[in-house]
Amino acid sequence: MTDHPATIVIVGAGAAGLTGAIAAAQTLAQEKNDGRVLLLDGAKHIGAKILVSGGGRCNVTHDVVTPKDFFGNRNIIRNVLAAFPVERTIAWFTSLGVELKHESTGKLFPVTDKARTVLQALIDSARRAGVTICPDHRVDAISRTNTGFLVQHSHGITHASRVMLATGGQSLPRTGSDGFGFQLARRFGHQITSTAPALVPLVLDRSMFQATLSGLSHDVELTTLVEKREVDRRTGSLLWTHVGISGPVVLDASRFWTLATKQGTVVEMYGNFVPGQSADELRAWFIAQAAQHPRRSLVRMLSSLVPDRFAESLCRHQACESQTAVAQVPRPHRDRLLNALTHFHFPIIGDRGWNVAEVTAGGVPLEEINYRTMESKLVAGLYLLGEMLDCDGRIGGFNFQWAWTTGWLAGKSVVRSLLEGKTPTHPASSLE
Repeated sequence: MTDHPATIVIVGAGAAGLTGAIAAAQTLAQEKNDGRVLLLDGAKHIGAKILVSGGGRCNVTHDVVTPKDFFGNRNIIRNVLAAFPVERTIAWFTSLGVELKHESTGKLFPVTDKARTVLQALIDSARRAGVTICPDHRVDAISRTNTGFLVQHSHGITHASRVMLATGGQSLPRTGSDGFGFQLARRFGHQITSTAPALVPLVLDRSMFQATLSGLSHDVELTTLVEKREVDRRTGSLLWTHVGISGPVVLDASRFWTLATKQGTVVEMYGNFVPGQSADELRAWFIAQAAQHPRRSLVRMLSSLVPDRFAESLCRHQACESQTAVAQVPRPHRDRLLNALTHFHFPIIGDRGWNVAEVTAGGVPLEEINYRTMESKLVAGLYLLGEMLDCDGRIGGFNFQWAWTTGWLAGKSVVRSLLEGKTPTHPASSLE
């Protein structure tokens, strides 16, 4: 690759990078332009994050996607999403030969239930479009020239008229997204907002009873407070693990805990295991149950509200005898138990970290990007997409939708820029 000119260089062959490469190459072909598209990736085998997503099935997107499903500047997110909505995403994958199926949760998966189907379709489409895919080409530095960029990688130096950065964030670094892309963006003058693991399980203090409940899931209303102010409230399935808590509701809320912790602010999480019920309402229910079934055991009565194992563990944790007849439960024990059911303080001591997190919270501010094109407002000819941007979605295919959308938008836009004859004019400088 040394000294071989390329029109467009894309750094990172993940979901966003592959989509951007396909969109750019197909648009060049439609316009009968002989420009080249070069896709560089540091890994020997590309698309690892796609392969491990969705339990190996790849949750391609969601049936309904709105700005409220994301965190970041939602006005900008709304405009970006509008350029390549879910309907177009589904049609696009169909054109690639990937049929999607809709599940009751709203998630869309390939009918094969295999993430490999998605990755292979993207690779095949890129190659058919004329994209040169270069695995094991780790980019070390990018320099600006009077007419474009010089991309320094492990196999030499390549000239580019345009560069698209799609290196991912810092989540799942074993797949290649180790955060180096943020360093490249920073060298071009971009800010990087505070980053933290998101969609990540949380670790509880060992004094808790999580180990005895490992594998159990049930609904909870989860409230997050930062400096005593409520910043998030959501209801969904919580999964107990041998070290803490996970499940959709915890993963979605985890970003608030990780970001606040990184910034040194006080953050707390509380759970209501009887969603929609207040302590007062539950107290009235308890008194009525005690009058109607005075000999029923405490744990049996609680099991009508929550899973048996959880009811037993909660009684032990609150120092309440689970086999006591409900009519004999002392008022202080009753109130303590009801408070734990509706306002349980999770003793969180950490998160599972980047190696487990599914996405990165934080990144390049969306305000520094032209949302119509994904081009940097600071450096002409430089495009940023996917997880590099300060936008993270909740669990359920939303982050993939962001990747497909920003990739497609950047790929189309970069070719439009070339066809309009715009030359990225900036003084030659080394950014190594």
